[in-house]
Amino acid sequence: MPTDKFEVLGPLWAEIGGELAHIVGGEPDGAFLYAEAGEGWVGAAIFKDEGTSVRYFTPSSELTDLLWEAWNAEEPGKRWAAMEYEIEGTKFDVNFQFPNEINSEETEMDRRPRVLERRFGDKPVIYPPPPNR
Repeated sequence: MPTDKFEVLGPLWAEIGGELAHIVGGEPDGAFLYAEAGEGWVGAAIFKDEGTSVRYFTPSSELTDLLWEAWNAEEPGKRWAAMEYEIEGTKFDVNFQFPNEINSEETEMDRRPRVLERRFGDKPVIYPPPPNR
């Protein structure tokens, strides 16, 4: 049984990277995950830099389960509110924002465009067409 959170989180971060690679089609270089979490919920969005544009990918239930597990591995009171997970080449970097660092009056959909602009500049984001009803 793991004795500290890094023994749990290290493999989880690797699994998250593996799932991102699967979602974006095998080559994760340039993949970027923006996620937010709170008690009882996780929201996630995946983007991949394609040079002149950025493509959106729908997160899998496996990914959201891994994010939920990572969020719960932290002690209550020390859990992140927002996370940015970035893959460059064969390395990944994870940055967190905590509840006191975000505006609680805003939603994930309010914050996400600023995060994307900071990460990708003014590159257009390509979203899949809406499903037929």
